[in-house]
Amino acid sequence: MMFSSVGRSLLTVARQQVRSLHRTTPACSDKLFVHRDSPENNPDTPFKFTPQNLKTCDVIIKNYPEGHEAAAVIPILDLAQRQHGWLPISAMHAVADLLKMPRMRVYEVATFYTMFNREPVGKYFVQICTTTPCMLGGVGSDVILDAIKENLGIGCGQTTGDGQFTLLEVECLGACVNAPMVQINDDYFEDLTVNDMHKILNDIKAGKKPKPGPQSGQDHRFACEPKGGLTSLNTPPTGPGFACRADL
Repeated sequence: MMFSSVGRSLLTVARQQVRSLHRTTPACSDKLFVHRDSPENNPDTPFKFTPQNLKTCDVIIKNYPEGHEAAAVIPILDLAQRQHGWLPISAMHAVADLLKMPRMRVYEVATFYTMFNREPVGKYFVQICTTTPCMLGGVGSDVILDAIKENLGIGCGQTTGDGQFTLLEVECLGACVNAPMVQINDDYFEDLTVNDMHKILNDIKAGKKPKPGPQSGQDHRFACEPKGGLTSLNTPPTGPGFACRADL
C-alpha cells in the first residue's frame, strides 16, 4: 500500500506519544518544607553535641548493623532537638556529619516527620489535638483550645512574648479514648475540662509540675479504663481451657 508524503507524516504524528507536564495541587500546610536562611536558623547557627550526648549517640548507633549507621537518623535528630530545643539546619548538618550520610537525606527525614520543629518553639510546647474524637469527646477540643488561647494570650502557631509557651493545633496524638487531650512537651493531659486546662497552664507558669494523664480525678482511672470503673476483665485470668492442651 502506498502512502503519500502527507499520509506518512500523519501516521508518524499519530504514533508519537503525547506527553504533558502536570502537577497535583500542593497540600495546604503552615510549614515551609524548603529551608530559607533566617537570623536564628542558618548554617552558622551554633550547634555542637555535648560530650554526654555524643556518648548517647554512640550507644544509639551501635543498635544498627555496621554499614547501616544512617538508620539511626531519627533518634539522633530527636536527641539534637532535645539538646537545642528545636532543630536548626546546623544541627541537621551535625547529624549528617556524625552518621556520614548526605545532608539531603537528613533534610528529607526532618521535613517529613512533624515531630521535628525546624523553627524555634517555646520552653513548653503545647500541642492540642482537634481531630474528630477530641472534637466530640467530653467538652470538646474547641472549648479547650479557646481556654488555652485565653490563658496564654496567643493563637495557634504563635509563641508567648517571654518565649515560654508555643501553641500548635495538631492531628491525632493517639489518646482518642480519653478525649479531649493536650500534649505539653512529652506529657499527655487527658479528660480535660476548661478548669483543668487553666490549672495545668497556671501550675506550669508557677514552676510546678502538673500531673500528666487523665484529669478526671478518679484514682482508679490510670489510662483508658471506663470512668465508672471496670465492666469487664475485672477478675484474675482463669488460664487456658482444656481444649488448648497440646496433648489432646
